[in-house]
Amino acid sequence: MFKDLLSPTNTFIYGFVLCGIFLVQSLWAHWKTKRELKRYKGMLSDKLDLDSKQNQDLNKERATLKQENENLRMQIARLNERPDNKMQRELEILARAEKQMVISAPGFAPAWEMAKSAALGQLESEEKGQSFPQKVFRKLIGSGSAQTNVALPESAAAAAKGGNGTTAAAAM
Repeated sequence: MFKDLLSPTNTFIYGFVLCGIFLVQSLWAHWKTKRELKRYKGMLSDKLDLDSKQNQDLNKERATLKQENENLRMQIARLNERPDNKMQRELEILARAEKQMVISAPGFAPAWEMAKSAALGQLESEEKGQSFPQKVFRKLIGSGSAQTNVALPESAAAAAKGGNGTTAAAAM
């Protein structure tokens, strides 16, 4: 009985069955890996499509924002050319220069001119978009009261409210 189990014919059959089991297991693993690879390729393709679409949307939005920014800059330049806005701008420059003069060196003419040119530089940088454009937003959006339109010291604000109009011209 033991001899029949270990006979060369039975040993060959055992080896053949064992080889068949390993063959089926390896084919099953191969098909499983193939399916998984196909699934990963599909997921990667979908992700690349989504990323491409997102990049296109971002590029379109960036181009739209660039165009809108340029339109706003042109609108600011057009608004600055209006006579009443030029006068407000000049008044803002003078108010800033006067404030700086009061702080640094009151009554000194060269310091006044330097302060005036510094205020002009600040406004120009605001209009070019290099700093926070508070004055520009006030022009475009408007304000709740007339007192917040221009940042004047109390003495200049009181003189401006007087309505004589000569205080700004006399300061120049």
